[in-house]
Amino acid sequence: MGISSDNVHGLVLAVSSSIFIGSSFIIKKKGLKNAASSGTSAGDGGYAYLYEPWWWIGMITMIVGEIANFAAYAYAPAILVTPLGALSIIFCAVLAHFILLERLHIFGVLGCILCVVGSTSIVLHAPQERSIESVKQVWHLATEPGFLVYGCIVLIVVAVLIFKFVPTHGHTHLIVYVGICSLMGSLTVMSVKALGIALKLTFSGSNQFKYYETWVFTIVVICCCVLQINYLNKALDTFNTAVISPTYYVMFTSFTILASIIMFKDWDSQNASQIVTELCGFVTILSGTFLLHKTKDMGSSPSSNSPSYIGPNPNSNSNSGYRNDNAG
Repeated sequence: MGISSDNVHGLVLAVSSSIFIGSSFIIKKKGLKNAASSGTSAGDGGYAYLYEPWWWIGMITMIVGEIANFAAYAYAPAILVTPLGALSIIFCAVLAHFILLERLHIFGVLGCILCVVGSTSIVLHAPQERSIESVKQVWHLATEPGFLVYGCIVLIVVAVLIFKFVPTHGHTHLIVYVGICSLMGSLTVMSVKALGIALKLTFSGSNQFKYYETWVFTIVVICCCVLQINYLNKALDTFNTAVISPTYYVMFTSFTILASIIMFKDWDSQNASQIVTELCGFVTILSGTFLLHKTKDMGSSPSSNSPSYIGPNPNSNSNSGYRNDNAG
């Protein structure tokens, strides 16, 4: 990775974003738990969390983090910025341990470390950002056949998940809610990057808001964000935060970098050694997440009926990999 002023700005903004976003998961879940105790939970379709101050504080924290993330994409390529989201896993896991009493098993800690190591490998070999002088250039990239096919596939898969799998498997398989958020997130990031570039160019004296393409990207960002927030709330209310955070990170990162490769052709400027190293980084991240997920039920009772659900169980005395100490 070449060191440039833009890359440095992108790195600083991305790290700041991870701190705020990692904290927001915990604050929002505290609000969701308070709301569930006094009304219909978000996982059951309720919206009582809208009256919870903690949830709004969490939302504000997340918005601040997303703004920093938004700015980071204007300066650095997605392959560099997105993997730094691994830092949010660390902040989220530590805060969940002390605030929500969701204890992280030692193998879960190892899984988080593997995620960070893999992310570091990707960051160190990330490509330089291509020079873009107008939002019309981004629009041209977004309307090429390759990315149009990717976008259509994402929308079809998301529609299938929402209408077919959410009603039947949403409460037992976190991959449903997280999958929706991650797939839509990849489209969100591409639009955010386009909008960030438009703002960067506008502030430098070249107004990009006179082009309709800028407004199309803005509308896509808003629509995708609303959908993501809705299903992320359902996921947080239903499953253990320590599992959601890394799983969401890996899926979101994978789809986002795939979308970036298709749209911005990031790998065109790299040699085989750099690409292989980045792929090894991905494998390391995926290995860490797999370890984190598979050990979350370590030592739990075999009579559990919902292995994919992590939550309080007053009748359980197990020492599970991810245990909620509010139980019993």
